[in-house]
Amino acid sequence: MARDEQLKIQWEAVVKLLSDRFADGDTLDLDAIIYLVGLQELGQLHRKFKKDEKLNLMHIAICRLLEPYGYYEFDYFDEEGWPHYTVLEQLPPLKAGEQSVLMKEAIVQYFVEKEVIA
Repeated sequence: MARDEQLKIQWEAVVKLLSDRFADGDTLDLDAIIYLVGLQELGQLHRKFKKDEKLNLMHIAICRLLEPYGYYEFDYFDEEGWPHYTVLEQLPPLKAGEQSVLMKEAIVQYFVEKEVIA
């Protein structure tokens, strides 16, 4: 099976699983899934977040998702339990479609590592 086809199948599995679990079957978009990864990584699931904290959750997720690609490295947890990352390498300039594919690939890999999907 072609790599792109495999990614598409795995991405659809992630979207279905998370949409069923967190959106009553409504289809979650890429940003919503990134947000959920940020929540998972922070581990503070039962609290309300302010707008800037929601953006920080997405930043945490992006750092964690791109860490295996060598772009970020986990640094430390602050006194409030928020993870901090160091930039190791700047992301290359990517077109919107390329960014989307990279993030979907990273999300699929994250959920494979967590043994949520195969």
